Amino acid sequence: MSLDALMILGPTASGKTALSLEIAKRIPSEVISVDSALVYRGMDIGTAKPDAAERGNVPHHLIDIRGIGEPYSVADFVADSSRLIPEIRSRGRLPILAGGTMLYANALLKGLAELPATDPVVRESVAREGEEKGWPAMREALRAVDPETADRLKPNDRQRISRAIEVYRMTGRPMSAFIAEQERKGPPFALSVIALIPGDRSELHRRIAERFDGMLRSGFLDEMRRLMKEPGYDPLSSAMRSVGYRQAIEHLGGMTTAGEFRDKAVAATRQLAKRQITWLRSMKEKRVFDPFEPGGLQRAADYALSLDWGLPRGGALGE
Repeated sequence: MSLDALMILGPTASGKTALSLEIAKRIPSEVISVDSALVYRGMDIGTAKPDAAERGNVPHHLIDIRGIGEPYSVADFVADSSRLIPEIRSRGRLPILAGGTMLYANALLKGLAELPATDPVVRESVAREGEEKGWPAMREALRAVDPETADRLKPNDRQRISRAIEVYRMTGRPMSAFIAEQERKGPPFALSVIALIPGDRSELHRRIAERFDGMLRSGFLDEMRRLMKEPGYDPLSSAMRSVGYRQAIEHLGGMTTAGEFRDKAVAATRQLAKRQITWLRSMKEKRVFDPFEPGGLQRAADYALSLDWGLPRGGALGE
């Protein structure tokens, strides 16, 4: 029985894009981004977004589909991916889901719990209250009725704090109760998962720093200045909470020096990578490859190509 799609997961700077493009040289493919920052238009340098040449050679999806002031949720990602996978298969190509937003990957692999539909009146009321009291205070209010959900949310995570409070006010029950009692169902297609987990953490840290320094040389701060002039700009939005961008906002606001900004952004990226690796290690169904070992990415590509996709193959790798 053939598989439907390949998922490539890994921490930032581990070679996910390179691996997906390498596989696409041998088998007709289209890439579905599993990255919560790549959905936003204008966030190019600071997200290491695939460039025009890479996207021209291999079709990419879920990139540049939102303005920086527009929301994009886990549910949106699951719905979009579930639509795209059969569409790509119908074109005789392999869907490659590649990225590092583990919340998205987990939701697609395990399914989303069904929650009550949003009531616009309640939503507007919560939003207004949040603007008046501040979202850290709203999270503390949420903690009184749903401590489990409050504990996993950041103080300024307006979107998720608001949603959790809405669910409680509409139903009188915490969101965590709905999630706990509902049986999660995975997607109606077969996925194979490749996890890129570097064995040499110091090499990963070196690459993270090198990549961020390259972003600075490429004009990341100029990109941030442009974004701050966009009509939908909000320093507390989901887009602007992305690693690197929130540190850039602090720096451009005069809160940090150039050196402090750089060090804080690199440190935040390293912490993100640590969380990504922890999540990957907890996954049960995966095939692990060390991307920094000699030939590591090649072995991962060979493994992917050895699976039964029910699709025609192309030429040799690297051609």
